Amino acid sequence: MTKKLRLGVIGAGLKAAEYAESWVKMPEIEFAALADTTAASRQRLIDFCLAAGATEPKGFEDYRQMLAECRRELDIVYVSTPHAFHAEQATAVAEAGLDLFLEKPMVTTVTEAERLIAAQKKSGVTIVTAFQGGLSPLVLDTRRRALAGEFGDLIAISGMIWESWSSNYDGHWKQQPDISGGGFMFDTGAHMMNTVCLLANSDFDSVSAYMNNHGRQVDIATAVSARLKNGALATLTAAGEGPPGCASYITFFYSKAIVRIDAWGGWREISIGRTAEPREEAEILGNPMKNFLAIREGKMENSGSVEMGLRFARLWDAIKESAAADGASVRIVA
Repeated sequence: MTKKLRLGVIGAGLKAAEYAESWVKMPEIEFAALADTTAASRQRLIDFCLAAGATEPKGFEDYRQMLAECRRELDIVYVSTPHAFHAEQATAVAEAGLDLFLEKPMVTTVTEAERLIAAQKKSGVTIVTAFQGGLSPLVLDTRRRALAGEFGDLIAISGMIWESWSSNYDGHWKQQPDISGGGFMFDTGAHMMNTVCLLANSDFDSVSAYMNNHGRQVDIATAVSARLKNGALATLTAAGEGPPGCASYITFFYSKAIVRIDAWGGWREISIGRTAEPREEAEILGNPMKNFLAIREGKMENSGSVEMGLRFARLWDAIKESAAADGASVRIVA
């Protein structure tokens, strides 16, 4: 019988609780330890384990204590905390020599990304950021076919995403800039930015952006115009208020094809020449831990790598800098 991987959890909030229902039933892993500043959240995750007949994981209020005391009792760690805490916690996990599955977005700035990359290179651990789009079979297949040259040269990208986010998260930590790292563009919009970064197969060269907070402390609407280093042009629009719901449409214009896909990789439409293929649909991942384990075992490309996280961070930093300068163009120096 294969020995189970011992999982530590940092941040036992609603996302961790949602995943725990399926993860606790997986034969490959066992919950060994968890850390959260809220006792009720810790107990909720412990109750999931006990209800499934699993061993009770050790609970900690401070993740640093968990890593110090349980380092030799853990194999992998899942981090699911507010965005601004990711860098410190992820770097600590990497420095402890543990493989990491990190909720999106990876970090909030380029400086944090570079620090995490340095820790990852020194320890050699596997780090995967949990973007549904980056783990979607439709997105990964699109990336493979684009890299193989099937679609021709990338000419332009047009992306949009919207959600009734401003009202949905009124009073939530996601609208507190000191811990959220940004507003709608950095939260739900991060899915669009990441899928664009992944499929463009290029860093960004220059960015011009505008933001409107619509009375909130963080951005609600964002408009971006950009040029990539491969010469392609891109426009990205994020609207964080509107009727109930959430949707995204991203179109990649190639010299031989047009590919339309949503930010999460839930559907795709491809037109090659004059032929339009029927819409393909894929279930948005309900259990990304299986993908993380496949990446860890070398059976799947790591589309959520720290290097991809750095590309994303460079774009996000440039968007913020340009928006703060009323749309002035910002050149990205890699």
